[in-house]
Amino acid sequence: MRPPLAYESEDLFSSLDKLRAGCLALPPPDADAAALAAKRQSQLTKPPGSLGRLEDIVLWLARWQGRSVPRLDRVDILVFVGNHGVTKQGVSAYPAEVTAQMVANFSAGGAAINQIARTVGANLHVVPLVLEQATADFTQAPAMTEGAFLAAVATGYKAVSAGTDLVSLGEMGIGNTTAAAALAAALFGGGGSRWAGRGTGVDDAGLARKRAAIDLGLARHAALLHDPLASAAALGGRELAAVLGAALAARHRRIPVLLDGFVCAAAVAPLAKLRADALEHALAAHISAEAAHRMLLSELRLDPLLDLGMRLGEGTGAALAVSVLRAALACHAGMATFAEAGVTNKSS
Repeated sequence: MRPPLAYESEDLFSSLDKLRAGCLALPPPDADAAALAAKRQSQLTKPPGSLGRLEDIVLWLARWQGRSVPRLDRVDILVFVGNHGVTKQGVSAYPAEVTAQMVANFSAGGAAINQIARTVGANLHVVPLVLEQATADFTQAPAMTEGAFLAAVATGYKAVSAGTDLVSLGEMGIGNTTAAAALAAALFGGGGSRWAGRGTGVDDAGLARKRAAIDLGLARHAALLHDPLASAAALGGRELAAVLGAALAARHRRIPVLLDGFVCAAAVAPLAKLRADALEHALAAHISAEAAHRMLLSELRLDPLLDLGMRLGEGTGAALAVSVLRAALACHAGMATFAEAGVTNKSS
């Protein structure tokens, strides 16, 4: 049985210091459940290790669900949506109003994530965050005040429901690959030339503007960059903050997490900078076509499950990876043991 939620009050979101303390106070995985799962795997009708990462996935699920035979009865896909003031710098191929239009498309069931969520048997929850008010342009001011950042983190934290077996995290927001690249640069070094990619498909001039905006933001907020949370407030976005909050809530509740692409990885990176093992409950669902994603996953020590050239966002890669987890779990729970099947095991 999972432990109670680590924080039951608004105190966690009352200041950056309180949030930082919550990011450091993390429950450990259940090693006993993982050991029992490994014991069962050793008895299944297959050569040891022959299912490769599928076997690792089951042990990971067991470790974080606290069950030797994990379940995926309730899978929630959380897609957080925000608008970014840095789009004023001409960093995106699409105008900012597309963000709200896509939320309407999600609601109507017309987006890619709707189709994939249905296919993998997951519940889709789209959470818009103050779309009528973009964050500040981080080249001119902090993207969010401390209060706005904490409110967005709280929204993400509260979106994670107790009793969920798996959370898949995604995002949508015109301009958010610029925010993600700026945050990655703040946390891991380098500037716009290292971290900026083409996002929604900007041309060469747009890519140059994107790189310049990131470098301006880093210079303007240089005094804050020693603090991962302050960096996230100054350079990120509301949806990135909500992804961070959801990942933190999942860790506090020992719920395993699938991360979508570059933006999601950047959003949770402050957790890893605060505590090296903070993302042990998370898997990178895929490697996206966004140029810096592989480099960022390397910094986070996350090995992606899929490589399909996807770069849509919306949680699509994380949703698609649910099918891999379901296959891994079906083998673990449904395969016969050597004794049950009357098959001779290898000699010891």
